Amino acid sequence: MVTFGTATAAPGEKDTGRLEVGETRDGSTFGLPVAVVNGVDDGRTLYIQAASDGDELNGVGVIQRTLPQLDPTELSGTILVCGVVNYHAFQVAEHRNPVDDTKMNRAYPGDKTGTSSERIAAATFNAAISADYVLDLHQGSTSQMIDEVRVRCGTRHRLHEECLELAKVFGCGYILDQKGPDGQLARAAPDEGVPTIDPELGGCVGWDEQSIQRGVDGVFNVLHYYGFLDGHHDTRPQTRASGFEQYGSPVGGLIDLKPDLGDRVSRGETLFEVTDVFGEPKAEITADSSGVFWRARRLPQVATGEYVCSVGTNIDTY
Repeated sequence: MVTFGTATAAPGEKDTGRLEVGETRDGSTFGLPVAVVNGVDDGRTLYIQAASDGDELNGVGVIQRTLPQLDPTELSGTILVCGVVNYHAFQVAEHRNPVDDTKMNRAYPGDKTGTSSERIAAATFNAAISADYVLDLHQGSTSQMIDEVRVRCGTRHRLHEECLELAKVFGCGYILDQKGPDGQLARAAPDEGVPTIDPELGGCVGWDEQSIQRGVDGVFNVLHYYGFLDGHHDTRPQTRASGFEQYGSPVGGLIDLKPDLGDRVSRGETLFEVTDVFGEPKAEITADSSGVFWRARRLPQVATGEYVCSVGTNIDTY
């Protein structure tokens, strides 16, 4: 028997339940939606989670479409799933947990006696480090972004190659291979010996069907490659960036982005222009380095210093 929260499944079974992590402001208990898919044959364990940031819903879409396709009688090993991590933020469609104003993916490995986010992080971290591989499904919040996978442990980490292989197997086409901030699951779990990646499935308001399908394909790529399901998956070369440059606006106004997502840009090439509301030019911002146009804000209006776009740099093929 495999148990995750109240979900319990014998070999060849699937079950859903709740992982209790605290109480709401009226004293009611609440739990995260979890699932167990226990294969009929022994094998490895994969942990998948989504909505660590409450407005990043594409990962929830991936789980919604993947779980019904999983037949435990055809599976070797176990899949553990947490469908929504940031419970409070998800309820109000916000990025951060409104109870403690915390970004959940900066709270790992968590603290079971700490803040709301730290307690949730601790509960889900225990599941993550019980696994052999971890997929922490994200998106670029509500910005526009390419579909990519992030390897966040750093190139000197002892599990770097294993994490990079997992990212290549997932197969979005792009990899950002750059050490992430403290508190990210994709930083903390490799320290416990578990290869972990952070697929960033586009960026949108609500969800995007194309990015969701790419995520579903990525999950099944992993299941086939690592022997959870019969079948073969050939890894394809990925475009890898090991640098990431972010650009803000030096003035307030309305932006006009010049490249499209995924375009190659050259050093000195115009990334965006800023005009006033009457169309008069105020600023022109160019790329500091060559790379791939990776991410951009969705709304055209900006204040001085506000984020506009990002370029992935130090590009190679892995």
